[in-house]
Amino acid sequence: MTPKNALLALVMGTAVATCHADNWPAKPVTLVVPSAPAGSTDIVARLLAEPLQTALGQAVVVDNRPGASGNIGTEFVARAPADGYTLLVQYSGYHVGNPALFPQIRWKAGDFAPIALVMRAPHVIAVSASLPVNNLQEFIAYEQKNPKGLFYASSGNGSIQHIAGEMFGQQARVPVSHVAYKGAGPVITDLISGQVQMFITTPPSVIGQVQAGKLKALAYAGNRRHPSMPTVPTTAEAGLPGYEVESWFAVFAPARTPPAITARLASLIKGIVESESYQKKIEGQGGFAAYLGPQELAAFVTRETQAWAKVVRDSHIQPQ
Repeated sequence: MTPKNALLALVMGTAVATCHADNWPAKPVTLVVPSAPAGSTDIVARLLAEPLQTALGQAVVVDNRPGASGNIGTEFVARAPADGYTLLVQYSGYHVGNPALFPQIRWKAGDFAPIALVMRAPHVIAVSASLPVNNLQEFIAYEQKNPKGLFYASSGNGSIQHIAGEMFGQQARVPVSHVAYKGAGPVITDLISGQVQMFITTPPSVIGQVQAGKLKALAYAGNRRHPSMPTVPTTAEAGLPGYEVESWFAVFAPARTPPAITARLASLIKGIVESESYQKKIEGQGGFAAYLGPQELAAFVTRETQAWAKVVRDSHIQPQ
């Protein structure tokens, strides 16, 4: 291709992208969730979908694509057309943990355009209501007497729940065995029935079952109590100081999505996240509404990726 032709192609490509951005959205927008229904990421996506649909004037559809510890859905968005119609509602453990855990994954941070951080959520330590314990110290004592040790669940090998369980075993001095699932939904079923004893996860996955009396929330792994669970102590208050685990959730688009589209999405999502309605709904799920724009989110992801690489390395966790 001659320099003249290359310049012409660049100008034409820019013109087409601008035209698409001006007409966007002209059809439904899909929010891809790389995990099973009923998990925290799914709940966050559905809380975003309704107000975003109103703001855009187009249908916003949630599409669950679980599997491979979040890599199936994440790669799907990485390979999707960069036209603003396919977005990723992503969970921190997948986005910044998987690159360290799975060196051969077929996506990388550069495959995405950061749009907005939408929620931060310290984790809650949840157990089956059928267990004869009422607080964290009773649970630790109960498990220490169990010769088989503690079976804890996660939504995937290498997930933050996986690492959180190993950290819990080390700090509480309880023998632990990891059971990996493909999402939070199946975990809840087995946790209620007693097939596994513990799930350390973001509150949206379990708060409904806690309120229904099917699960017990023994401690909140943050530095302050949450207003939706005022009677649940922090881990420090419950006798396990220094044990804190937090996840975050954000929206990304495929790289090379026209800046006009990502900027508009960021602006609309900022309005949603800062609205009283959204904040109350997120607090009702046990999290905290939190917004970062594209540039701030990009820098945040870089720092988190470096931190997670160290955690995965130090925990000696290997993919199965």
